[in-house]
Order: sequence, then C-alpha cells, then structure tokens
Amino acid sequence: MTVERLRHIPGIGVDKMGDAADAASNREMLRLENLDTDIPPPREAIEATQAAITRDDANSYLPFLGIDDLRKAAAERLTKTTGVSYDWKSQCVISAGGLSGILNALLAMLEPGDEVVITDPAYAGLINRIRLAGGIPRLVPLVVMEGGWRLDLEALSQAASARTKAILTMSPSMPSGIVHTREEWEAIADLVRRTGAWLLHDAAMERILYTDGPVIHPAGIDGLAERTVSVGSVSKEYRMIGWRVGWITGPRAIMDDIGLVSLTNVVCQVGIGMPGAAAAITAPDDGIAAATAEWKARRDVILAELSGLPVIRPDGGWSLLIDTRAMGMEPGEASRLLFEKAAIAATPMTGWGSPDRAGRYLRFVFANEPVHRLAGIGDRVRRAWSI
Repeated sequence: MTVERLRHIPGIGVDKMGDAADAASNREMLRLENLDTDIPPPREAIEATQAAITRDDANSYLPFLGIDDLRKAAAERLTKTTGVSYDWKSQCVISAGGLSGILNALLAMLEPGDEVVITDPAYAGLINRIRLAGGIPRLVPLVVMEGGWRLDLEALSQAASARTKAILTMSPSMPSGIVHTREEWEAIADLVRRTGAWLLHDAAMERILYTDGPVIHPAGIDGLAERTVSVGSVSKEYRMIGWRVGWITGPRAIMDDIGLVSLTNVVCQVGIGMPGAAAAITAPDDGIAAATAEWKARRDVILAELSGLPVIRPDGGWSLLIDTRAMGMEPGEASRLLFEKAAIAATPMTGWGSPDRAGRYLRFVFANEPVHRLAGIGDRVRRAWSI
C-alpha cells in the first residue's frame, strides 16, 4: 500500500464476484453476490427524477447541504419513527448515499486511534470506513441461537475501553440479517451511557423486517437521542440504489461538524436524484411493505431449499449467511465451486469481520432473484459441493 491508512483495508470482494458474473454473460447465473434488487422504486420517485433532469435548479451545487424538501422529509420520517422532534435546518444533512454519510459522521467523531464498537460479522464497507477515518474496529461477536442471530451481550459489555468513541449499529444488519431485540438495544444503550460514546446508526434497512415486531430506532430509547446520529438512504427500502442519496440526522452538538465534513468531502449530493428521493419518502404508498413481503418469500425459498445445511436465518435485510467451514470448505473454495459448477455467484465474507468468525461464511443475497429462479437452488448447491 502507498499509504498507511489503506494497510488494513482488504476490499469487499463483491466487486470481483460481480465482475466475474458480468463477464460470464450466463442468463442462468443466479446473481446472489451483490446487494441489488429487481423490485422497482416508487412511481412518484421515478416521475420526480425525470422531471428534475429538465430543471436548472436540479443541475446545481446548491444548496450544499441538500434541498429543503428532502431535508424536511427525512427529518419528519425520523421524528415519526422515534417520537423525537428534529429540526430539518439544524439537524439534517443530505449525503451522497448512505455510506458517504457514515464516513462523514465518522470523520466528525473520531481522532486517530479511537475505537468503534461494531458487530462481527458486519458489512466490510462499514469496517473499512472506520479504518479510513483513523478508527480501530472493536468487534463484538454475533452468535447463532435457535437457528438465528443474537448479539453476545457479555462480549458487548466487555468491549468498552478508554478509547471507545462510537458504537456503529445496523438493524437489520448486513450481511447477517440480525434484527436487534429490545434487550440488545438496552445493552447497547448502557454501553453508550457508560462510555459517553456516540451511537452511529445505519438505518438503511430498518423497515425490511421479517418479524412481527416494530421498528426499534436507538434515538427513541430513553436518553439516547442526544448521543445518536442516524444515517438513512433511499437505496434499500425504496429500491433506489442508483440515485446515491442519503441523509444524516442527529443532535445539534455534532451536526455542524458533520455538515462541514460533508461540504469538504463530497461537496454536494446528486442534484437530479434528490427530488426523487423526497418524492419516495413522501409517497402515499412507498411500496416498502409489498417489497418486504416479496423479499421474505425469496428468503423462505432459500431457507427451505437449503434445509439441513448450516444456514443462519436472517430476520430482516436482503442476505443470509451459510457456514461453509462447518462443511469442511473455506468460503472462497465454496464460492468457486458454486460459480463453476452451478452458475451461482456468491461472495465470501473475507474482511467482513474477524477471520475466525465472519471468515467462516458465504453470503447469499436473495433480493435480486425472483422466486421462480430460486426454485431448485438446493439441488444446484448440493451438486456443486458434492453433498
């Protein structure tokens, strides 16, 4: 590496698998490697974006912190979710996608060497942004219980140190699909209170739930609103990946700094994308409930087809993990066999946490393949792996 900050950033692996699948040009290839979806965005979002292309005000750097309509919509959405009042002018900044918002928040929170508590496994893009901002990831294990994921509460309690500056959460989380319980959120809240750390919450998938429980947002937990910075986006729930629009909402004590980082980093957001994002959030029917029902059906097909294999059930999100080491295969080898023998593209979780824990798994994304194409995947997987 040419610079030290990149020394411990291995990449995410998805790009290589996606490039290989594109190059194969095989219509039978199941595209389970990348967090895409084929379900379209809200109609209002498409119409507003088409109209924005012809507008001069959408072809501008201004306003630097995002258009008023979108900031108002994002702040109002969070207020409805949490019961906490947010002022759109002083407490909401628009970002060029959710992960840009995460990086901007981390740059405003961390000094070099500060620790950020995050689950293991977790999305490599989050872990890498912690490192890029000069932080040190403090990994807390997720454990498998009754076929699903749970947070190791004892390990979480022990994760606190004098260097703890932030806790980075996501629920549902990538790549596991864990949805934190009230007990887990209370344990996270206790860690925030004990350390005085910021809670940086990636809310990109918060309504993609396969449980009967309500959305639990940490800012709605007693006493946490003044320590919680929330980052949302239209990419997942609203199926608007190509728009690259997100938002950061939080307490006034840090939002000026986050706005300064945003202005210094990306300067501004996608001008022609923001009107569509605002239209999606305010649409009478944003389509999230219907899309979630469809994604759940796809998840259920894979769980049924792979019954008897070490697959961990996700309670939300777009992806699930299978423990290939439990079957005597490294995830990289399992991925190669699926690609070459079964026309299935799937990404190993190398760099998505610790080698001993996250490194055991291969990820299947079920959001981009309809049910009829997933039928028979169990036979294809078993044939490729000779099991």
